[in-house]
Amino acid sequence: MTSGTELLDAIRRAGADLDVPCGGKGTCGKCVVRVAGGEVDSNSLGALSGASVADGYVLACQTRVLDVEVVVEVPQSSADERGKFSDTDETHLLRRELLPRDFEYDPLATKWLVNVAAPQLGDGLSDLDRLTRAIQQDWGKIQTTYPLAVIRTVADVVREAGGLVTVTLVREPGQMHIVRVEPGDTTTRHLGIAVDIGTTTVAVQLIDLCHGNVMATRTAYNGQIGCGLDVISRINYARRPERLEELRTRVLETINRLIRQVCASHDVDPCELCNAVLSGNTTMSHLLLGLKPEYIRLDPYVPTVGQFPYLRARETGIEIAPDSWIYLSPCVGSYVGGDITAGILCTDLATDTDEVNLFVDIGTNGELVVGNRDFLMTCACSAGPAFEGGGIDCGMRAAVGAIEKVQVDPKTGMPRCSTIGEVKPRGVCGSGMIGLLADLYLTGWIDSGGRLDRSRPCPAICIDGKRARYVLAEAQESGTGQEIAVSETDIDNILRAKAAIYSACALMIRHLEMEFTDLAHMYIAGGFGRFLDLEKAIVIGLIPDIPREKFRYIGNSSLMGSYMVAISQDYCRRQTELAQRMTCIELSSEAAYMDQYTAALFLPHTDRELFPSVHPARAHRHVGQGGHVAVQP
Repeated sequence: MTSGTELLDAIRRAGADLDVPCGGKGTCGKCVVRVAGGEVDSNSLGALSGASVADGYVLACQTRVLDVEVVVEVPQSSADERGKFSDTDETHLLRRELLPRDFEYDPLATKWLVNVAAPQLGDGLSDLDRLTRAIQQDWGKIQTTYPLAVIRTVADVVREAGGLVTVTLVREPGQMHIVRVEPGDTTTRHLGIAVDIGTTTVAVQLIDLCHGNVMATRTAYNGQIGCGLDVISRINYARRPERLEELRTRVLETINRLIRQVCASHDVDPCELCNAVLSGNTTMSHLLLGLKPEYIRLDPYVPTVGQFPYLRARETGIEIAPDSWIYLSPCVGSYVGGDITAGILCTDLATDTDEVNLFVDIGTNGELVVGNRDFLMTCACSAGPAFEGGGIDCGMRAAVGAIEKVQVDPKTGMPRCSTIGEVKPRGVCGSGMIGLLADLYLTGWIDSGGRLDRSRPCPAICIDGKRARYVLAEAQESGTGQEIAVSETDIDNILRAKAAIYSACALMIRHLEMEFTDLAHMYIAGGFGRFLDLEKAIVIGLIPDIPREKFRYIGNSSLMGSYMVAISQDYCRRQTELAQRMTCIELSSEAAYMDQYTAALFLPHTDRELFPSVHPARAHRHVGQGGHVAVQP
């Protein structure tokens, strides 16, 4: 071990996993380890108490090694906890008319059967010349390119089946790329994949490109999570070249593992896959390709690439047929990426409609698009990881043991919780936090500013100086042996997250001089949205209080949009056109955004008229026997 090495890097090189949700800035306190031997130089005091530091505890990201040998005690990682994933085809969530129709079905990668003329003495034509002529006889005199690996197989392939050859090709304007040549007719076995590269999760679908069927879907947590919960944390983490490479490797390992899983489920060799369509936010796309992401977060917020060039699998590290086309969905700006341009394909925003629709993808970032056939406006806001369990003391992702639903007794204030997997609670996830806040507010146990009621006795409410916390499970009732509680600081984090989403939507609607009720539909996308209780989300002011029939939940629209592009050249072109039409609004330059944000920092909002269906219990005070003040909801 070299003196001066950051302890976090040394721990990972030793094979131990350690989460750093803040990206190594020393602000989250999640990478605490104990140095049991050897010398280190640490800047952990302040983040950790003096007593803890004296006992050897340090933040790994704020500590450097001074000795050749250092002994470190690393806590057991929870990174392997199984999440609440749905590995089913979600195309049923779409209206069928939004999916590619028969005449639009035209995969990006096509298998085509050709007859190659036999070689003739003295005609001056090579095997490649004759193959190209056979292709161009059907497709016209278009520039045709071959990778060297394909050229090496041509001599045998054109002779093996008497000149009958199946060519896998990808068309771009003005040129055609040959991915593979096979002897005989193999056109009935034609496979590809669609991939959603989310900040939190990655999903992969195996697609039968002959018929457009989804054969299998698998989802897993993005391996980058241990290096930061949100994109800004990962951008900070990637400042050093070796860490940028680590992030690239981590997400590739996740994608390739899922590819192997979907292929194994249908006895498919990954090398049979001839096309992959991937969609992710701008940062995720850059990290996948090993592109420096730092300038994404710096004014004037310019990414390295928006429209990605033709890439082959061997260049990217995606483990499918080496010369397959890797198509990445185009990005609009630094914070509106390919997951959004893919996602709106699943909505009326991609159709020729006069009606104005709003699309919102709720995750660690909130991205939204509003418009119709005449215009498209888009923006992004930083919601942070609170909705996915980050930034909450007892928060966790939607995994087994997470409290996902909470009911609060109006009279006693006591909670009744249900967990994922029906096991002892280990923490609370985003949907649980939203449900808790909504019920506390409706029953009068919390005020509009997120302050717990201290005037009535309630065993679940504990006062710690100026702050209070709400206990969901005592230590002996939890799966961790520790108390599961939500503090007023945690509540503040949720309020800030919901305010970021709502205020961004409100600002865009205000730009159009419209009201939320003027929208034809509001589409809610993203993994978090899958478990979102609309009524509870409206109570806390996360989404507008509009007729419920206007809401459309469309699941993982990034994955579904990727699937649509994979099976339709028309949708690929449409996606590019939509991306080019989008006007990106930078919220940091909008003076009105902070006013909207501040107004939304309350339950449900400072302007109660915006939420007419929300009716919290009104507490009234009276003097009981003995002169004490009693409060009844």
